Amino acid sequence: MSVNVEGHVHEARPTPASTQDPEISQAAPSVDEREQTITPNQYHLHGEAISVTWYPDGAGPVVAGKGRTGFVYQDASRSLVFGTEEGIKVETSALGTIVTVVIARTVDVGDTTFSLLVPPVVLPTPAGVPVETVGVTTVNRLLAGVLGHPQRSTYTVTQLRGVASAGDLPL
Repeated sequence: MSVNVEGHVHEARPTPASTQDPEISQAAPSVDEREQTITPNQYHLHGEAISVTWYPDGAGPVVAGKGRTGFVYQDASRSLVFGTEEGIKVETSALGTIVTVVIARTVDVGDTTFSLLVPPVVLPTPAGVPVETVGVTTVNRLLAGVLGHPQRSTYTVTQLRGVASAGDLPL
């Protein structure tokens, strides 16, 4: 009950749900609901003759002389396996996570890198979900001006599709 300035007594009545402030009426997610979100531990992607696999936690299969696999790159001319300690550069940006590896190195000319743009993914279950993204192959020229190429880097963008999952990892 409440009393107004004129002294009249009013009985308090519940506000209909449709007029309540939605931020107040909605309960925060329970601990169980928050724990149900799962982060992928592997991404398997392919497109236009390129296949890549990334293990964000570096817990991919063990390869002799390399330890645990962190990244696998394959195209028509090469198949490369990068151990977790082998030059895998991971950056976080407004675009998502960018994973970069050197796929070809020429001492006197430059190198070629491949960068995988990984969008944020939250899995409802450990089973895989479809992922679409891009990979960027960058040719970097050390002596670009001398070789007649004023632009030092050129880019090729490849559309990639595949699966992000939190399944069992290969041994």
